[in-house]
Amino acid sequence: MTPNHNKGTTRRQLLGQAACGFGSLALTGLLSESAMAGSSPLAAKKPHFAPKAKRIIFIFMQGGPSHVDTFNYKPRLDKDNGKKIKFRVARSRKVTEERVMKSPWSFKRYGKCGQMVSQLFPNIARHVDDLCFINSMHTNGVAHGPSTLFLHTGATNLIRPSLGSWISYGLGTENENLPSFMTINPPQGNGGPRNYSSAFLPPVHQGISIGKAGQPVTKSTIRHINNDRYPAELRKRQFDLLQALNRQQAVGGPADETMEAAIQSFELAYRMQTAAPDLADISAEKPKILERYGIGSKETDEFGRQCLLARRMAERGVRYIQVNYSDNGDNPAWDQHSNLKEHAKHAKASDKPVAGLLADLKDRGLLEDTLVWWGGEFGRNPFAQNNGTGRDHNPDGFTVFLAGGGVKKGFSYGQTDEFGHTAVENKVHMHDLHATVLHLLGMDHEKLTYRYAGRDFRPTDVYGEVVKGIIA
Repeated sequence: MTPNHNKGTTRRQLLGQAACGFGSLALTGLLSESAMAGSSPLAAKKPHFAPKAKRIIFIFMQGGPSHVDTFNYKPRLDKDNGKKIKFRVARSRKVTEERVMKSPWSFKRYGKCGQMVSQLFPNIARHVDDLCFINSMHTNGVAHGPSTLFLHTGATNLIRPSLGSWISYGLGTENENLPSFMTINPPQGNGGPRNYSSAFLPPVHQGISIGKAGQPVTKSTIRHINNDRYPAELRKRQFDLLQALNRQQAVGGPADETMEAAIQSFELAYRMQTAAPDLADISAEKPKILERYGIGSKETDEFGRQCLLARRMAERGVRYIQVNYSDNGDNPAWDQHSNLKEHAKHAKASDKPVAGLLADLKDRGLLEDTLVWWGGEFGRNPFAQNNGTGRDHNPDGFTVFLAGGGVKKGFSYGQTDEFGHTAVENKVHMHDLHATVLHLLGMDHEKLTYRYAGRDFRPTDVYGEVVKGIIA
């Protein structure tokens, strides 16, 4: 039979496609919306303008560390400790009298910049001249679930891509053998996988998780990365055969680009079998490096390993790396409603590892083009909850800090009121922080869009302004 040029399909092609029909259906299911320009869906892309940072390490302090007990010193709490003063409470949205509660920890000045830091963080305090503190953060949501989702995705109740997925979509990866977005021991609650989901973006931009909260990082692996049932040579032959079949089905159809993008993502998954095990192997690290992160000490070993793993990812070209400090999904680490002094345990576990990461990045020349972001989903109130010994959630004013990647050093931006309750000076919304992070990576948050369900979506929705005051 001669080719039908009007329809472009010969009998041989029709029979060939029908014979592989079920394979085509399976492949199409995997493809979904993964079509992207270029030969690889994760190929490195040019930013909108010259970036100051190439990658991000986000150190997520789940549960909301208290800013007035860590980095936002408020003398008024000492002066008015125990007094009943009227505050607008975020949870009830009512103005009520609450008992002011001073911090159990002392503060002192550090570095040339004179930044006040609580005694909770003596190691991070030594790095204040490299840090940029934003003391005027505010966000959406007063409960952990909505605020955590908002922190990661810019939405409290909708299925939206995480910031890491947007960055992967916008920039691709620096290393063809590793994903562009990885998260270490993510919590399972308060949004769980939605916090590192690609949502409606092509699924290749989904964050790859290593382990989960509550599981020792030494036992945390990338799922399905190894196949011990068959030798490597046989696995390679099987993979080559499957890819050859996929490519054969991809030829001559309208979905060529879509299928090619998926085939490339399968290639990445195969290459990861070699690259990923080496990524997680810290056995070759020098003893002084391990000690710097607190690895080998009971209180700091676990989080130290996560922070060291983040550095190894950064130097291997992963774009967005999330390190999660959390007990487990149901018990956010920093969530001290009735016993604020528990903050000391979490500070002890995370202070030296974070300081070690900052020092290690700086020594290796990585801090200049790596943006480090430390913070939680919200802060905590300056008054006692239910007249007790803890603090409730406070989305109206809190502190995060940034380092490297083009931000000012030894600098504080914005301020809360004299009690530390509400952001009042140079207020920075979470959408603004997202816009600024993207700007430092060379992306305009208003131009980073994806069409879905008939409209163009962007990571900051219709909000967000770049905080130019913190950019060096």
